[in-house]
Amino acid sequence: MNRVGALVLIYGIVSGLIVAVPMVALMLTLTPATAPDNGALYGYLTMIVALTAVFVGVKHYRDKVLGGAVRFVPALLVGLGISAVASVIYALGWEISIALTGLDFGAAATKAMVEAARAKDTSPADLEQVTRQAEAFARMYANPFIRFAITFVEMFPIGVVIAAVSALLLRNSRFLPARAARSPA
Repeated sequence: MNRVGALVLIYGIVSGLIVAVPMVALMLTLTPATAPDNGALYGYLTMIVALTAVFVGVKHYRDKVLGGAVRFVPALLVGLGISAVASVIYALGWEISIALTGLDFGAAATKAMVEAARAKDTSPADLEQVTRQAEAFARMYANPFIRFAITFVEMFPIGVVIAAVSALLLRNSRFLPARAARSPA
């Protein structure tokens, strides 16, 4: 494996673990009664924090591998690679979480969608349509390949944005330049 591939794997694994380990730990300890109402917000904030490894990895690529200068496209590709590895680890973390907890997310989502429609005083015909759509989602979500893809897509677009911003900023060699190594006195 070359230096760039190793860099992508290292930073991608770090980023993926930063988001997946807390998710698995929380899934194992939370109950429906203790789950926060804004869990999705916490999840996406954790993803953003984890994906700071994209910026750090692209900067490492620019400063250590390329000697302080990088063009936009190579920087973007490194950032996308890190984001892809991190998103795969996130999706694997979700699969581990549901395997360990026995969570049937499809059924829970179906129930939530139908209850939300009932709360809006939906007509019986519309409620039946919502129920059919929710049940179709649950059947689709039961397929582990589709579920993995859906989970991957929860995180990867955020990584794409962070990779693009990182590449745009770091293509300027004067932006956060590498520090010269100090010689011992």
